[in-house]
Amino acid sequence: MLKSIFLSLSLFFASFSVQVHAEDLTEFDYPLLLGDWYWFSNTEEGVNSEGTSYRAMNIKFKSNYRFIIRLLQVDGNVEEWDGTYDIDETTVTFLSHGQPEQQHTYMLSYNQFLLDGARFTKLAPENLPGNWRSSQITGQDVGDTVSELAISLRPDFLFSAEVSGKDGKKKEHRGIYFIEDDRIVLIYEDGQHDSQFLLGSDTLTLSNKQFGMEAIMRRE
Repeated sequence: MLKSIFLSLSLFFASFSVQVHAEDLTEFDYPLLLGDWYWFSNTEEGVNSEGTSYRAMNIKFKSNYRFIIRLLQVDGNVEEWDGTYDIDETTVTFLSHGQPEQQHTYMLSYNQFLLDGARFTKLAPENLPGNWRSSQITGQDVGDTVSELAISLRPDFLFSAEVSGKDGKKKEHRGIYFIEDDRIVLIYEDGQHDSQFLLGSDTLTLSNKQFGMEAIMRRE
């Protein structure tokens, strides 16, 4: 009986994932790179580069190998350019029209990106981190034994998720998450799961159109 309950809970959690296709985020070779990375100067004078002082820098990496770079100057002006990037285990190369090719060494973790010695931190959407608990779960594959889903999303991109059965039995996953646009991917020891999300001030809706799944979460 216990085995069947845990199997039902596992299938429920897995139903938020999509089947793997070439364009899926779950197939991207460097998933921890995706998102918005920020560097901030620790002085009011900023950091001088080629005669211009910069206070902050934002790099956005996309899974289609596009990037956007924004540089905030001390005087408030913003420089911006975009293009494509290439990446291997140690080097990232930026290619942009009208700009010389730039090649940089890097080190990467789930929330830190060291680019030629400059440390960038990944930031999540302002209202996404927090503790969320389901108020409604619907879908053709939701078993009668499933009663609740709770997810804790930390600002440093670590998460824990717990699926509860109506008899009190629970199954927990812990790992790393990343986001792109309206997609959130949870990576943990046994696998990874891809969902669409819609974020409100105090609600988080997770859905998967392929399985007809939807969970409406309330902030705790």
